[in-house]
Amino acid sequence: MTDFAGIDEQLRVAKERVRRFDQLTRQRGAVTRQLGPVRQAVAALQEQLADEEGDVTRLESGFAGFVAKLLGSKEERLTQERAEVEAARQRLDGQRTRVASLEGDITGIDGELARLGPVREEYATLLAEKERMLIELADPRGRELADLAERLGDLAADLREHDEAHRAGVAAGRELDLVLDRLNAASGASTWDVLGGGYVADSVERTRLEEADQAAWRAQRQLDVFSRELADVGVAAGPQLPEVDTRWFVDTFFDNIVTDVLKHQRISGTRDAVAEVARWAGTTVAAVARRSAELAAERAALLARRDELLTPHP
Repeated sequence: MTDFAGIDEQLRVAKERVRRFDQLTRQRGAVTRQLGPVRQAVAALQEQLADEEGDVTRLESGFAGFVAKLLGSKEERLTQERAEVEAARQRLDGQRTRVASLEGDITGIDGELARLGPVREEYATLLAEKERMLIELADPRGRELADLAERLGDLAADLREHDEAHRAGVAAGRELDLVLDRLNAASGASTWDVLGGGYVADSVERTRLEEADQAAWRAQRQLDVFSRELADVGVAAGPQLPEVDTRWFVDTFFDNIVTDVLKHQRISGTRDAVAEVARWAGTTVAAVARRSAELAAERAALLARRDELLTPHP
């Protein structure tokens, strides 16, 4: 059996390189699919920001501003439009950061693919050599050992890919928990505001929503990674978090029980949508963990059979 030791080790390494090449190719496809809609979002937000800035300019120096000044509402409208500009700019910055991250992922993947080189050709050459050796030696155990080695190589790659997906899912879950924590805090402050909390409640609410907005961008980044890792294990997914509304002009100029209730409903709706994504992430992570356990059990059984074939009998 020692005749196979060298070629089997070379095949094992080559098979891992092929599987890694395939994994990277799938990842690149997943990132490319993620990147398209995000780039479209950037283009749309650029147009929206230009429109919002145009509204501000017209109010500051155009005829619309002149009319608003005559009606005594110019400052209120300017504050409202500037809030819209800031909200659009924040969303644009977030999506631009997301584009940069995804483009960085593609660059890293392309670099590793280039370093791997012609792995399929190398693996095919080794397989042909192993086939020749098996035919020449005519050992009945050789074919089963070769089959076991191939399956064990597949299982090792499958386990690695499931582990990567599991870790990405856990990381996404942690970020989602942070978003929910901040949204729950904002919801509590909003309830206080509805009951008459006034300026203090407004201030707490704004702060918590700003924190939720930043946490949501981090969580979306982790969800992008999780989706890409899921593609490696045959799961197609593209979870998207809702936008966290951080505009404050309503608080400043139209603060009353009606607007307080509307704000509270808006926050609750966002929180519920994020909670739904978090539940999906938790369920998916659990499914990945179950599949990992099944693969590990299969691998243990195959290793036991391999040891049985390789152990000398009296």
